[in-house]
Amino acid sequence: MSDHPAHQDTPDAAPADGTAPTGEADAAGRAFRELLRGLRVWDCELPAFDPARAPAEPLPLFRQWLREAAEAGQPEPHTMTLATADAAGAPSVRTLMLHDADERGWHFASHRGSRKGRELAARPRAALGFYWPAVGRQVRVSGPVTEAGPEESAADLHRRSTGALAAALVGRQSEVLDSTEELARVSEAAWERAQREPDAAVPSWTLYVLHPEEVEFFQGDARRRHVRLNYRHEGGRWTTELLWP
Repeated sequence: MSDHPAHQDTPDAAPADGTAPTGEADAAGRAFRELLRGLRVWDCELPAFDPARAPAEPLPLFRQWLREAAEAGQPEPHTMTLATADAAGAPSVRTLMLHDADERGWHFASHRGSRKGRELAARPRAALGFYWPAVGRQVRVSGPVTEAGPEESAADLHRRSTGALAAALVGRQSEVLDSTEELARVSEAAWERAQREPDAAVPSWTLYVLHPEEVEFFQGDARRRHVRLNYRHEGGRWTTELLWP
């Protein structure tokens, strides 16, 4: 199943400066569009989803879908995109790991001084996106974000691997790096310390909890009759609604 229409010869858009594209640039653009048009999506049997049988709250369904994605062979189903915005409202997005999802919300972690940490301090709201192409499913989560306390943040870090602790000990996330040699030197020292001190403290490491106000479940369909079930938390309870694809 191709997600794009049949090939059509269309001219490359002119560059922003108004100059015409060179023959080489035109060929590269055409080849790139051909690649995009030839890529296939959901070229497999997709599961059915009956929203009428969905639970009253989103957490059980999210846990079920993540487990089913893992069982279907989806690589790294716990990875997600995190969208934040700075004080001026400019958005940024990155991929990171989900640490937990419980009655409080969706958990993730980072250094407080990282770009995401600074943006969450300025605007403590975020959105998460999960995509599991092996089952044609997406989940979107949005709401306010709070910091867990230092003890819970430390416990989160020390439950992770030696490599994760070493990376946290390196710190300086999102700062400008002078050279890869400097990274290698500092990382090696951090690895040695992480192995020597598995309980080493990293005060900047912060566990964040996104408290969901809205959670959307999207089940893809090969004929584009996608099912979208949206949960909204209002007045202390969850309500659901179907959305057009």
